[in-house]
Amino acid sequence: MMPLRELVALYQSLARAFGDPVPLSSFGLSPAETERLFSSYDEDYHISRFFHFSDCTGQKFLIDGVPATHVSLDAEIQTIL
Repeated sequence: MMPLRELVALYQSLARAFGDPVPLSSFGLSPAETERLFSSYDEDYHISRFFHFSDCTGQKFLIDGVPATHVSLDAEIQTIL
């Protein structure tokens, strides 16, 4: 599993700024890995409050059983890294 610090750094390299939605397919993981990684972080209350999933146009993934295409992160996630 990708460590949170690494995931946040990757998000920052893909987004213009915190809060910008990034396609889940942009993280370079297989569909199964994408679903497993983001679902595991979504299940952790202390981490999930900084993640915001949306279901827009694009490749769909099931994140903790809910369809999603994009994720945005709050800048405050840096406080737990």
